[in-house]
Amino acid sequence: MKITYLGHATLSIETRDKTLLVDPFITGNELASKINVNKLQADYILITHAHQDHILDVELIAKNTGAKIISNYEIVTYFADKGIEGHPMNHGGKWNFDFGTVHYTNAIHSSSFPDGSYGGQPGGFVIETAHHRIYIAGDTALTYDMKLIPTTIGELDLAVLPVGDNFTMGVKEAVKASMFLNCHKVLGYHFDTFGYIKINHKEAIQQFSKAKKELYLLPIGGNIKL
Repeated sequence: MKITYLGHATLSIETRDKTLLVDPFITGNELASKINVNKLQADYILITHAHQDHILDVELIAKNTGAKIISNYEIVTYFADKGIEGHPMNHGGKWNFDFGTVHYTNAIHSSSFPDGSYGGQPGGFVIETAHHRIYIAGDTALTYDMKLIPTTIGELDLAVLPVGDNFTMGVKEAVKASMFLNCHKVLGYHFDTFGYIKINHKEAIQQFSKAKKELYLLPIGGNIKL
């Protein structure tokens, strides 16, 4: 599995034969100006919630690639009205796709579309393939529910956690989340895009290191392989 960081909370996840795109926000992110949104590949687009900084490029990419959306019922319905196919989920549910199993997990945040309409409840995902299991938290506060993930779903190879603070949990809380999740490798996201969520990279990595955890803060376009 190859995971490429495309800025903010946007990820490209390449499994053995499918490409998943998470929360595409490219054209509105000045830091991601070198990413050509029209060249992105996707078989599926996973959406954690309806805020603009997570859905801005969904319609463009879905229509370019024919990708199918995976999200909550309200988000899937919203894009279905635009002619985009999707698979609706909700908290606690799971579904077997052709690339693996997706579990829809709890997140503590808000969720509304740019026009102010209701975007359903925010969530996160655990993605299980034949070889790997990763957790994508979405925009969320630290929550005790995270303790349930390794005990009910299984051991994680990687946790993708927001670390920018202010709108989500920050570095300190993300360290605690990694303990709840019993996961030693963490990919940080939702940081640096704008002033409210800028972080000190060196201090963040040190805080994880003190807890005997490894934090990856990738440059935009950088990737890790599992």
